[in-house]
Amino acid sequence: APAAENFHITDPDLGAGGQKTKFQNNVAAIRLLKDLESQGRLAAPEEQEVLARYVGWGGLPQAFDEANEKWAAEYAELKELLTPEEYASARGSTLNAHYTSPTVIQSIYEAVGRMGIQPETVLEPAMGVGNFFGLLPETMQGATLLGVELDSITGRLAGQLYPQAKILVDGFEHTNLPDNSIDLAVGNVPFGQYKVNDKAYNKLGFSIHNYFFAKTIDQVRPGGVVAFVTSRYTMDSKDSTARKHMAERADLLGAIRLPNNAFRANAGTDVVSDIIFLQKRDRPIDRSEERRVGKECR
Repeated sequence: APAAENFHITDPDLGAGGQKTKFQNNVAAIRLLKDLESQGRLAAPEEQEVLARYVGWGGLPQAFDEANEKWAAEYAELKELLTPEEYASARGSTLNAHYTSPTVIQSIYEAVGRMGIQPETVLEPAMGVGNFFGLLPETMQGATLLGVELDSITGRLAGQLYPQAKILVDGFEHTNLPDNSIDLAVGNVPFGQYKVNDKAYNKLGFSIHNYFFAKTIDQVRPGGVVAFVTSRYTMDSKDSTARKHMAERADLLGAIRLPNNAFRANAGTDVVSDIIFLQKRDRPIDRSEERRVGKECR
């Protein structure tokens, strides 16, 4: 019988391995996905194990470089395997598809658990294949899972791994989840100094990682928590506009700076990143007004 259960990750080293191994795991997952779709069925548990080894293309940009002789065979294999639309989407994902290690994800859930959060709804707005769903702790297994993934192949893989979740394969900017409706938002948001075209948020002018914070805070209910892995520049940027926007709408519960090799095994990249925990306020406050009143009181 086809699997109707969500996949549960038990391998602490999921996603680790050399670049060629990761490439072959990705290809094996895509070939199986296409077989499943052609047969019109869901993956069995042993097939989910194959699909779960997909790590995206963030650490493998050379597979899309036709001038790289060492990767000529892999380049040809991808061109044969993917449709032009799938290929373009996969190539574009090399900018930010860096998957999170199980160790980091489990640490986030442990922190959320210590906060006493028992969510009925969990949102991952940039889910990849859904490792945050695959490591959901036992205490949260009854929650409704909502996921968003831009890349077509990746989102369809997530659908096979987590058939009980509600997954939208589209950009986060095209989602229309109601505000004040989510208990817990988790994930590893895209990093970069580029912006997302979302009419409701364009006026803020935020880079992509800060945009994800702004939109997600709106969707989380008062008292709900946002726990995101993000670029160090959310906290370190000289421009405090995004931090002020967040601080007016949510309390900072804590922040952890990860070592620069936290993504090396899974994503093949060294990048300094932070985990930020925010709890949404009942209503926004004006931080500039708060500072002015404080000065007058003194």
